[in-house]
Amino acid sequence: MGDVSHTSLSPLPSSDRADVAARLRDALLGASFTADGLLDLLGAPAYAALARSETVPALRATRGDTPLETLVRLFLLQQPVPHARVADVLPVQDCLESGWLTRAGADEVAATVDIRPYGGPGGEDWFIVSDLGCAVGGAGGIGSREEGVVLGVGGASTTLAGITVRTPVSSALDLGTGSGIQALHAAQHATRVTATDLNPRALHITALTLALSGAPAADLRQGSLFEPIADDETYDLIVSNPPFVISPGARLTYRDGGMGGDDLCRTLVQQAGDRLNDGGYAQFLANWQHVEGEDWQDRLRSWVPRGCDAWIVQREVQDVTQYAELWLRDAGDHRDDPAEYQARYDAWLDEFEARKVKAVGFGWITLRRTAAAEPSITVEEWPHSIEQPLGETVRAHFDRVDYLRVSDDAALLAGHFRLVAEVVQEQVGLPGAEDPEHVVLRQHRGMRRATKVDTVGAGFAGVCDGTLSAGRILDAIAQLVGEDPVLLRDRTPAQIRLLVEQGFLEPAE
Repeated sequence: MGDVSHTSLSPLPSSDRADVAARLRDALLGASFTADGLLDLLGAPAYAALARSETVPALRATRGDTPLETLVRLFLLQQPVPHARVADVLPVQDCLESGWLTRAGADEVAATVDIRPYGGPGGEDWFIVSDLGCAVGGAGGIGSREEGVVLGVGGASTTLAGITVRTPVSSALDLGTGSGIQALHAAQHATRVTATDLNPRALHITALTLALSGAPAADLRQGSLFEPIADDETYDLIVSNPPFVISPGARLTYRDGGMGGDDLCRTLVQQAGDRLNDGGYAQFLANWQHVEGEDWQDRLRSWVPRGCDAWIVQREVQDVTQYAELWLRDAGDHRDDPAEYQARYDAWLDEFEARKVKAVGFGWITLRRTAAAEPSITVEEWPHSIEQPLGETVRAHFDRVDYLRVSDDAALLAGHFRLVAEVVQEQVGLPGAEDPEHVVLRQHRGMRRATKVDTVGAGFAGVCDGTLSAGRILDAIAQLVGEDPVLLRDRTPAQIRLLVEQGFLEPAE
């Protein structure tokens, strides 16, 4: 790809000079310009402030002239730095010629892009390239009005990376790649990575991110949604952090879908099914409308394509006023003329009113291609804390779906189960009471679910170590509590099924 610029955005470094990117990477690593190195230099408060786009603490922490301080001021704080000081750290002439740096005044140089160290899941030292001043993606009040601006790492990016199933695959597709974060992750476990974006500048920056991170190049294609993908192309993994914001019009390419309401997210999900290989996963972040007189869960079930299992988790709901304010601030509209801000706010509420939208949900959508006659669709609300990364939890969810789909009550009673690691039991009741009012099982990993069980369910889960079949365990419990074993066998499979479904128990075989 040649140099790409957009409106008044700065020209980008050449993506054709892999040799310069490799030398620049070596120099950055040599100066400890890494996530760990930054934390050591800046300290936790200044490092956290940088992630919020607040630079003053980092400026104060980099007043010296060590190589690392020079690089932080140059690439993270976007300050001009004396040419001689940069020459001690970087191959400065190569960087000037290939466009990573530009001259600023007589004897200073400045960065043309933001370069942010990013720690990979296996301890890799990666670098995410983005437009100047736009390193933190998402609703951080970046305030850039440039239509083609390319953001860096934000909460949405890391959330999607964390929930993605990371089994080795032949082919992966990153739809709407932005600065290339998902493509970079996918390159670690996919033989072939394709990355698409409507914005040519984003594709160029993705090429820079991959090269500077020492990752293999991706197949980069320009276009919207699945347009750049041939009809016969299918993938083992599809990931997308799409421009999901529901807005009146499409002002900002990085966030506004340009379709009415939540149509972009719906279209993306519906079209993904035909692009998946058998057993392949498609994982998205999305917004969806809560429409008056309609069940939001039914709305999302209608999005799931034929031939796919689905697990959809709603993480957050905002009323329309909160939602409008969030994204008006994202674009910096709150810093505008108050009358203009009010007019934009009105336009958002007019749009929602016309569509009878009362709130907007945000969450994750995972599809898995299946040959099952009756696909499983789970739509749930889970606003509580979780433990990332969740990729293995997501994969295990679908494994359990497969197990339960073919296991009737008799099979469950014949099955052997294990209690999943780090599940604890809590008993709730009045002080001094002989028996608890109820018993709660709680996970300390993954989704961190909690579920209420009766004393039989708690006793059953407590002795599940894979040794005895479920039926044998229930017979022993029946003898202990003086119950009819036939009746106990009859009424307990539903509780076993729930505990397996929610990930408290796993099949031992």
